[in-house]
Amino acid sequence: MNDGSLSSAPPISSAPICRQFWKAGNYDEGLASKSIPKNGSSYLNIHPKFLHSNATSHKWAFGAIAELVDNAVDEIQNAATFINLDKTSNPRDGNPALLIQDDGGGMDPEAMRRCLSFGFSDKKSKSAIGQYGNGFKTSTMRLGADVIVFSRHLKERKLTQSIGLLSYTFLTQTGHDRIVVPMVDYEFNASTGTFEALDVYDEEHFRFNLSMLLQWSPYSTEAELLKQFDGIGYHGTKVIIYNLWLTDGGTMELDFDSDPEDICVSGDAKTKAKGINRTIKEQHIANRLHHSLRVYLSILYLRIPESFSILLRGRVVVYHNIAMDLKYPEFILYKPHSGGCVEGSVITTIGFLKEAPHVDIHGFNVYHKNRLILPFWHVVNYSDSRGRGVVGVLEANFIEPTHNKQDFEKTSVFQKLEYRLKEMTWEYWDHHCGLIGYQVKKKPRPPATLPLAADHRPHNSMHQPVVLNRNSSAVPLWHATAAANYTEGSSRQSLPVIQRNAQQGEQLKRREHSHLEERETIKRRKGEVVNVTDVGPNRGIQPAPSSNLLQDQEANSLLQENKRLRAQCLEFEKEEEVLNSKVTLLKNELRDAQQREMMVVKLWLHMELGADETMTLETMKQIRVRELI
Repeated sequence: MNDGSLSSAPPISSAPICRQFWKAGNYDEGLASKSIPKNGSSYLNIHPKFLHSNATSHKWAFGAIAELVDNAVDEIQNAATFINLDKTSNPRDGNPALLIQDDGGGMDPEAMRRCLSFGFSDKKSKSAIGQYGNGFKTSTMRLGADVIVFSRHLKERKLTQSIGLLSYTFLTQTGHDRIVVPMVDYEFNASTGTFEALDVYDEEHFRFNLSMLLQWSPYSTEAELLKQFDGIGYHGTKVIIYNLWLTDGGTMELDFDSDPEDICVSGDAKTKAKGINRTIKEQHIANRLHHSLRVYLSILYLRIPESFSILLRGRVVVYHNIAMDLKYPEFILYKPHSGGCVEGSVITTIGFLKEAPHVDIHGFNVYHKNRLILPFWHVVNYSDSRGRGVVGVLEANFIEPTHNKQDFEKTSVFQKLEYRLKEMTWEYWDHHCGLIGYQVKKKPRPPATLPLAADHRPHNSMHQPVVLNRNSSAVPLWHATAAANYTEGSSRQSLPVIQRNAQQGEQLKRREHSHLEERETIKRRKGEVVNVTDVGPNRGIQPAPSSNLLQDQEANSLLQENKRLRAQCLEFEKEEEVLNSKVTLLKNELRDAQQREMMVVKLWLHMELGADETMTLETMKQIRVRELI
């Protein structure tokens, strides 16, 4: 903030004009002062109304909080170990405020200015969640009218700390027609052992910005401002959002009182279920995540390093893996194509909820770069219970999320993914609904011949199951490596043709594998076998062989796969025997070591006390204690 470009000093007020977020955009431009550029230079002004309109991209308060948590998670690469979200208070009026603090690398003065600017992002890592340089502004302004940032940074033995204020209240009440951000910087002086003002421009500029901070921030003295760095350490960032928005009814949008260990959304946010299973549904994570920040944070990331913790109201948020809630899980590999090129690949974990069939919750949890974008996305609207209780988990890095990270851009690749997930839901339900008590509908008999692709496989057909080692520690459960590949098929085929071919291939596969259904069901219950959908590319249609020849080919492939699996099982059994023998040997060695230790103790007590060899160890200890006393 450089006040030299401002022409007047408008009047001051101590509170925002409107405390309801969705009404706060009614900025009275008639009260705005006009800023005059120096020396006639031209530049682009950003009006304070943009702060509000920019924040409306967040329809949901928790989505805004997630943006701030993303910034801390991105700091894991800079040795961040925690982020803390808690309630604090504004010392001026005692009203609640939201505290968000991490121990990441922090920001030097230049990085602080970039953070509070618009559209700039220095996150170059491909794994970084943030990329647009707009999340901090949209999220903080969505949660409250004002935010103050404290950040300390250590680099090359230079320790700096900066304070910045982004205040909608300050801008609206002072009548500015452009966004200005008061900011002050300090640098540690090793000779004096104190932080001294870092004059980026001149002392007058520093003092003017400090006076604006003391007037509009929650802290009225410089000492109170600097005291906020006490809990930061050598590096880290503390964000305090105050003048939090209210609902239309006048209550705070963020509810700190209902649960002392949680932050909730005020108002009628809870889903009111109907029927005898309404309690199960209301308490399910799919519904609680909408009004409980603790539940939402528990599934916000697909994986979190053990060295990093999310603290909410002083208690660690326990990570929850939705994929572990599924019964009879299967893993399906999908490779989307666009313009003749493979866009990427993703393995979807799909199964029934552990509460099925007592709940009607369904949908896919879609992550992007480890971050949850769509929770329990309803790709199908089921009728007659088809799809009820079917839930999936996948990480789709080949599609781009919207700026608020609560949805995806509706590209052609996204639409293909949606169609494929819809197919997965129906396929899984049709083949597994009997496992949870639903009646399996009979399938019509397939035709004698089917059109084949150039690789002699039916279009869009499902092939033999592939064993995935679920105990492997090399990859997570939902990222198992599959031996089969799935491709979409020719983009020149119409959807009806694709659907018809998929149905024909499915009917043939079910008829040929009917004698293995019981064995596969037992293995699924043990968690040993999963089906991987594998469809080869459509390279042209050739005349089909007879149905008997096709059955012989499938039977031979099944026999070969059965032999391979049996051989693998034998190898596992041998490894298990070797491990069991090693465990037995270690137990024997441990028992012998304990016996030798006992003999040494008895011998020492015998020599020291002249105790009888038949005397128990406890008696010897009592004699020794009496002597010491």
